[in-house]
Amino acid sequence: MKPLMHSLVQKLGNAVKEVARNKGSSWWYTPHVAAASHAIAERIPLVDFVLEVRDARIPLSSKYKLLKKCSSSARRIIVLNKTDLANRSKVKKWMHYFEEQGNVAFGVNSHNKDNIKEFLNFLQARVRELINSGHSSRTITLMLVGIPNVGKSALANSLHQVGRISAAEKGKLKHATVSPQPGETKNISSLKIASHPNIYVLDTPGILPPDIPDAELCCKLALTGAIQDCLVGEIELAQYFLAILNQSDEYKKWAKLCAIEKDMVAATNDGFDLEKTQKSQHLTDHTQVYYQFYSRAAPLNTTEKATFDRSHTGFHRKQCSENSL
Repeated sequence: MKPLMHSLVQKLGNAVKEVARNKGSSWWYTPHVAAASHAIAERIPLVDFVLEVRDARIPLSSKYKLLKKCSSSARRIIVLNKTDLANRSKVKKWMHYFEEQGNVAFGVNSHNKDNIKEFLNFLQARVRELINSGHSSRTITLMLVGIPNVGKSALANSLHQVGRISAAEKGKLKHATVSPQPGETKNISSLKIASHPNIYVLDTPGILPPDIPDAELCCKLALTGAIQDCLVGEIELAQYFLAILNQSDEYKKWAKLCAIEKDMVAATNDGFDLEKTQKSQHLTDHTQVYYQFYSRAAPLNTTEKATFDRSHTGFHRKQCSENSL
């Protein structure tokens, strides 16, 4: 890690640690969040599937660490959300990585209906496998869990909307509250996403652990919106983002394009300056002015022509005398 990057990481990390240490009003692990964490832990053993939603841009850093404390009997699916904001080739590599670790994973864009249909078909296939294995319940429950601002509520809304339309069910659609700010979801809500069998998804509040000791992890969480910008400082966070961008392959590609564009602009400006110079020279050539005037204007009589010649010659001499000072 370069010195500048290391300095920014330590600065942002220390800011987050200070908030956790003081446990003040800006601390993310409020009593309400602690109660929600306990309620989620109680419900996990009762649901049929746990959908751990992660941010596809930071698939390791957005891990729901509180899931370790819960029962391992629940069926877990890792959902990499916001794939539209991540590098596609890298998302595929992460999917392959999780599968090699023995996990079931799926990449999704909550705002793409076709992608949501694929994900819903995938979930229904998993439900059929569960029923064929001897599951007796007529109602299947899925629970969305994850850290703040990974898109759980948006995913729940999209599954609910697409699922109800696919099942041709009538009635008013429900909506989980969606916000770009972390911590907007306060309670656990249920949305129906399929029929025959009935499948419900539980949307839950985003939970972060009380303490985040790793400085780089703090930076990534802040940069993707899991932690409020004001806790680390908007300017410092922007500097961290630019430092990452400058080291990326995408930036190098754009840098080359910008260099080419700069050369093209410079060449255009050189041509414009040359044309401007030539035009300036053309306008200050009073002999040319005289002939242009004489050829384009109405024919002059002998007196008018002599008057123009005297005024033109006088102006030309005056200009020369000023330039010589």
